[in-house]
Amino acid sequence: MFKDNLLENKRILITGGGTGLGKEMATHFAMHGAELYICGRRENVLSETAVEISETYGTKVNYQTLDIRASKDVDDYIEFIFEKGPLDGLVNNAAGNFISPTKDLSHKGFDAIANIVFHGTFYMTHSVGKRWIELGHKGSIVNILTTWIWTGSPYVVPSAMSKSGIHAMTQSLAAEWGKYGIKINGIAPGPFPTKGAWERLNPDNNDDGMTNTVPLGRVGEMEELQNLATFLMADGCDYLTGQTIGLDGGQYLTGGGTFSQLDKLSDEDWENMRKLIREANNKDKADRS
Repeated sequence: MFKDNLLENKRILITGGGTGLGKEMATHFAMHGAELYICGRRENVLSETAVEISETYGTKVNYQTLDIRASKDVDDYIEFIFEKGPLDGLVNNAAGNFISPTKDLSHKGFDAIANIVFHGTFYMTHSVGKRWIELGHKGSIVNILTTWIWTGSPYVVPSAMSKSGIHAMTQSLAAEWGKYGIKINGIAPGPFPTKGAWERLNPDNNDDGMTNTVPLGRVGEMEELQNLATFLMADGCDYLTGQTIGLDGGQYLTGGGTFSQLDKLSDEDWENMRKLIREANNKDKADRS
């Protein structure tokens, strides 16, 4: 779809770039010539992804463990990168989410999502953006959002609130930073199965329940997300800024882009869901130790 050297000489940072959608986008950027920086909380997956992409496409892949909830650590990391040269692109992909009745949420559970998605995304954006402005360097930011920014969604309230805030940031900074040559856009994917997300948002593997409201009748294919992210990172359409593009097969237009169908679950069903989500969380914690 694109020329092989479309992103040649571009340096792009992808948060949460070791797994899931982040890894898929990073791979596509590398395929088209970009030098990559990937960060996340699990060094083992970052290292594996960096080696895999580098060996496959012969591009440089730098990785660093980072908790984007820690503002000073974020700024130190960005300063470290810029000492070697400015970034050209930032993908705010790192996130957290799980399904739960809101009445059962603890404040700690709410903060776990909001601190990553809302605070962490701002820390990354601010740290990169202010350096671009100081240097007079143009750049592109892509925020990975959800269709809940338009519709809201039950059972994922911390994510819906946080992603909506980042959507507002996308629009606000597009207006504020456009004069500096900085464009900022969002992608709102529908169902794109990845291991980490599916374990927390579809723990009982009910794929039919995730797709029966999609007019196209299927989940998204990774190449479709990769192509859109690469288009937004490339030169040639710099007039596009402040937009969030829904990539969900038309699902949210039907009113189906939420977790409303979970109203049918019993208390016993929810307890089973919580057990499966805890198991996934514990496995991730073990990987980080």
